Amino acid sequence: MKIALVTDDHETISAHYGRAQFYEIFTIEAGRVTARESIARTIQQVVSIDSQHETGEKHHHHDHNAMIVPIADCEILLARGMGMGAHLSLKEHGIQPIITDIRELQAAVDAYLAGTLVDHPERLH
Repeated sequence: MKIALVTDDHETISAHYGRAQFYEIFTIEAGRVTARESIARTIQQVVSIDSQHETGEKHHHHDHNAMIVPIADCEILLARGMGMGAHLSLKEHGIQPIITDIRELQAAVDAYLAGTLVDHPERLH
């Protein structure tokens, strides 16, 4: 199985899925990490575009499909926050999003493997 995490520094989980600069992918075999790779996210996968609607409200738009392509072979995605649209898109693509309060990548993966990682859906916006 593969677990994707979003990061800006390769050590901590980014606070927001849509703005992270990298995916850190952990490959798990027989309950332990056997490989780790980093994938830089492209501008299309990171930047949100503000648009002004007739009501004067600003809205953010992400191409969720472009964001998901690099992690399509992952079963889990860990982030510390994300929008409801991204959460739903991940689930539609068969990736289970988990919102964690753990900051360190390795600690979050270890908690997942131990079965102690807590999902915090209240952090969705």
